[in-house]
Amino acid sequence: MKLRLAVIAVGVALLGGCATQPKPLQGAFSPITPADAAASDSTGAVVRWGGRIVDVEPQANRTCFEMISTRLGDSGRPYWASDDVGGRFLACRAGFYDPALFEKNREVTFTGRIAGYESRRIGGYEYRFPQLDADVVYLWPVRERVDVIERPAPWPWWGWW
Repeated sequence: MKLRLAVIAVGVALLGGCATQPKPLQGAFSPITPADAAASDSTGAVVRWGGRIVDVEPQANRTCFEMISTRLGDSGRPYWASDDVGGRFLACRAGFYDPALFEKNREVTFTGRIAGYESRRIGGYEYRFPQLDADVVYLWPVRERVDVIERPAPWPWWGWW
């Protein structure tokens, strides 16, 4: 009986682990952050990075995204609990991705291989961007803000006395 219960528990845990991330974002990836990649040469590493869009650059045969990186939650979605960001990166993918849909500050997760580096200026600062050849571009739905309104319990708990 105990063995059967243990097998069921392990099966549920394994299925729950698979269901937490969208299928295109599942897999084994290097734990390198964009900041780590910018500081050292990590060309060829397979990574899953995400964050918010800073800029979208449609080109002749591909689209490149300039991103500000952050940690990813269990689902693979960018997690914005603080201003703790992991640097910036460029992610490029073949095809056209409409800047009207992929607008500034939208959350996106990418999977792919670090293809190299590109230096760009951010204001007056020269920044070394790791460049990702993206296999997957996963645009997350916009988070809706919900205001929770708490009301007092109905009479007689209002204190009618």
